Amino acid sequence: MARESSEVPGRVEIPCPSAPDRAGQPGRVCPVYVGTCGYSYTEWVDSGFYPEGTKSKAMLGLYGRSFSVVELNYTWYQMARAEPLARMLEGAPAHLRFAAKLTRTMTHERDNNWREQLALYRQGIAPLRERLVAVLIQLPPDFDRSLANRSYLAALLDGLHDLPVAVEFRHHSWAADPVFAELERRRVTLVAVDAPALPGFAGLFPALDVVTNPALFYGRFHGRNREGWRSGNMQKKFNYNYSGDELRAWCEGHLLAMARQAGMGVLLFNNHVRAQAAQNGLRLVEILGEFSQGGG
Repeated sequence: MARESSEVPGRVEIPCPSAPDRAGQPGRVCPVYVGTCGYSYTEWVDSGFYPEGTKSKAMLGLYGRSFSVVELNYTWYQMARAEPLARMLEGAPAHLRFAAKLTRTMTHERDNNWREQLALYRQGIAPLRERLVAVLIQLPPDFDRSLANRSYLAALLDGLHDLPVAVEFRHHSWAADPVFAELERRRVTLVAVDAPALPGFAGLFPALDVVTNPALFYGRFHGRNREGWRSGNMQKKFNYNYSGDELRAWCEGHLLAMARQAGMGVLLFNNHVRAQAAQNGLRLVEILGEFSQGGG
């Protein structure tokens, strides 16, 4: 039977009776932490997830009443700084864990000074310490598996070797066994992505449930808005509300296979428009419980 701890909202323990030895003994459970990509959205007040009149500084505490993990989006847009992060943690519930995006100056806007940028980033996220589940390297769609890009990513991973790291590829060329083997060697997590099926958009990284790190699997739900994805408009792109059937089918098709191979998992929703990410996250927590009890 799944167990959602009353002390840790949004955390569900998934039984793994036939787990491989490398991930633990038979009969163990895999804790799965559910949350969203970002939490500080004024539209979530208008949508009812946060009470009317909620100010930004109060949002993280309220968020933690529902979820166990949050992915920090702002560290992609601007360099992480220790002092603001420390202040943020003062208002964070003790159970809440964090993933932090690597800043875009090292992924989408790569420059020759990326090593200096990486040093600043490491200093900036230092307050997260034991609460950090992963540094998320989100790579752009044009970052293909060229020799130059392979060398750059290897150097970037070397610079993060002592931190938990997850990589989200957007270009299909990275979907290759040698890539998976190298990530496994480094104990780096390959991000499993749920996004629209776009047959006309060649080159997108496929939906996979390959586990490359026995310590962690990491899933991101971007929504399945095909027209919005093609539009290039961020609000339209992530305007999607998963149905219960869609989430249940994802659990049946992917969850247990990944949970059997990893010590823990995080599942995060990026469809933030109109608080749909939060609504879907809450629904997924319910479904995880049903699924692990044989109701999926």
